[in-house]
Amino acid sequence: MTEQSSSGRRFALTRRRMILGGSLVGGALVVGYAVTHPMQVAGAILSGGGRDPEPSAFGSFIRIAPDGWVTIVNRQQELGQGIHAGMAAIVAEELDADWDRVRVVDSRSNFRAYGVQGTAGSRSISGNWDQMRKAGAAARFMFVSAAAARWNVARGSIAVRDGIVSHPPSGRSASFAELLAEASLQEPPQSPTLKQAGDYRLIGTDRVRRKDVLPRITGAQIYTQDVRRPGMLVAMVAHSPRFGGRVARFDPSDARRIKGVVDVFAIETGVAVLAENSFTARRGRDALRIEWDDSEAERRSTPDITRHYEDVANGRTDLEPAEFAMKGEDAGAPFTGQVAEFAFHFPYLAHAPMETLDCVAKVDGWDVSITSGAHLPIVDQVQAARVALTIPGKVDVEVIPAGGSFGRRGLMASDYVVEAVRVAKHARGRPVKLIWTREDEMGGGYYRPMSHHRAWVQIGADGFPERWRFRSVCQPLLPFGGNPQAVEGIAESPYFSTATSVDGKLFSPRFPVPVSFWRSVGHSYTAMVMEHMIDQLARRAGRDPAEYRRILYQRAGASRRVAVLDELCRRAGWGTAIEPGWARGLAVHEPFGTVIGQVAEVRLEQGKPIVRRVVAVVDCGIAVSPDQIAAQMEGGIGFGLSAALYGAITLKDGVVEQGNFDTYPVLRMSEMPAVETYIMPSTGRPTGMGEPGVAPIAPAVANALLALTGKATDRLPFMGGGMV
Repeated sequence: MTEQSSSGRRFALTRRRMILGGSLVGGALVVGYAVTHPMQVAGAILSGGGRDPEPSAFGSFIRIAPDGWVTIVNRQQELGQGIHAGMAAIVAEELDADWDRVRVVDSRSNFRAYGVQGTAGSRSISGNWDQMRKAGAAARFMFVSAAAARWNVARGSIAVRDGIVSHPPSGRSASFAELLAEASLQEPPQSPTLKQAGDYRLIGTDRVRRKDVLPRITGAQIYTQDVRRPGMLVAMVAHSPRFGGRVARFDPSDARRIKGVVDVFAIETGVAVLAENSFTARRGRDALRIEWDDSEAERRSTPDITRHYEDVANGRTDLEPAEFAMKGEDAGAPFTGQVAEFAFHFPYLAHAPMETLDCVAKVDGWDVSITSGAHLPIVDQVQAARVALTIPGKVDVEVIPAGGSFGRRGLMASDYVVEAVRVAKHARGRPVKLIWTREDEMGGGYYRPMSHHRAWVQIGADGFPERWRFRSVCQPLLPFGGNPQAVEGIAESPYFSTATSVDGKLFSPRFPVPVSFWRSVGHSYTAMVMEHMIDQLARRAGRDPAEYRRILYQRAGASRRVAVLDELCRRAGWGTAIEPGWARGLAVHEPFGTVIGQVAEVRLEQGKPIVRRVVAVVDCGIAVSPDQIAAQMEGGIGFGLSAALYGAITLKDGVVEQGNFDTYPVLRMSEMPAVETYIMPSTGRPTGMGEPGVAPIAPAVANALLALTGKATDRLPFMGGGMV
């Protein structure tokens, strides 16, 4: 498929219509539900993409073949999160299709007429919920109308189940395949009737399992590393060891003498080596002699930056802060009475997915083709067009599954894609596969930002917070739009419910170390800030941490949190005896619209936290795929615990000290706790599940350690000396 899709064959249809509507030519029914506004069509034409929009007002999300198989066109990227099954189940539920005869295909980048193509913020299910439901319901309506016309009966007397349309009073029935021709002539409804949650037979059941398991476990799944093209070259780039460094001069002679090296040249991000294979490209890059210009590079070490952050948080700065949480007229007045003071520090973190960054690109005049496991193909399309001096519609991005990402493949800068296109411009029309090694990726930046937080809490006579003051310091993730991600999870906290005033200020320093989104974004540290402070305040007040939270939630009217907390305590045995040497810690947080609570059972072994069991309770609205929600929870806990125990990117004289998993350790299978996941029943809209499991695990462990030792944790990772 990969070879064929880039073969350059042209028909009267555009690429998009070939892929999504090709079966229509062969007799299949193509249905969608996304109204195309005339201005969207005009914009697509002007940009060079989508010149031939669908003739109806609907896009193409569902394809039903003459043999009755239903294919769901998925515009979200599969990064290991298992999104295909959930997306397909939404459609199949409303369509009443046979789940065993439903499959999923990925859309290409020119699927833009149906909204921005990007997978981020745990929004795949929640962001497509209405659209995909309507697509399925519209298709079902068309089959019902076709059957009613064939049998001359009322539409209301028709039933659909597992791909069979029937008329129970007369006993007549027909499959989707048998009604396909007549259904394709029906007009889709503008506002199809949708099922009520109580009528679901597929959504929320264990039948909704991943449909891509077999190729993954057999090794048949194609990732970018597996892609081959006729005449393809492989590229590796030597980057500056310091952020902001530039090539001053280089000697390519030794690299050029290596058999199989095709070309060596400088690009904006370093020196590229083009070769016949990856082994030769690496040898050629290792042979380069490069002198770097570090005049504008970051030269500080991690302790220097940490001290700078502490100075900023303590007011020793000329940075202008932004207010992020303000309440009460006396917010700026001095604190009086009983005051608790807290400080937290969090390091840079790498994404460290199993598949390192890679991209296949070909530049042929105005035409650019890209194959990549992209988070944000529409952004990659625009950035590639900018570099190739073409228009976005001339850039075709073939999106294939990625071996993990955690945010690294979803940059607004599209750094590795841009780099691949720059190299491909030198390849004279030949395709190029750019490969970053693990060391390239570890040292290449776009980390979760380092952040520092100080908080002061004036405590009332009842032991609850009376006034809050925060000073947070964190690099902004984007060059525009402020820095709200740095304090998400703090700014809207229900823990302010008993306070008369809140004074929150955020400082956003900028310097050459590049940062970006990391799984669960700001929640990955703000959960620790809020949940560990609350445990300390509860113990200071002589109250049980769960009961302390419950009172604050009730004061705030946070009923979902109350329900999750109560279920969590029940499931985890909170308040019951536990063996000597073990302790429980809990945390409740609300990232991406999902309320999630975790209780961790922890002991210390030679100074290292050992986590044996984690109980998780989640309220994520309607649970489309309970099995996948449990898998996401387990994966998120493993990812978050790995970072909490070990994760830290550090600099020495501006050079990253970590290069691979020997210096940036990750959680081993033997260290993974048993995870129990319980899903709260709900009829609310689905909310995010890809990232929320990450956030509460660090504070749950920290709170268990607090219960065990009486010592608080002021920084992560735990194995970096965070207990005070």
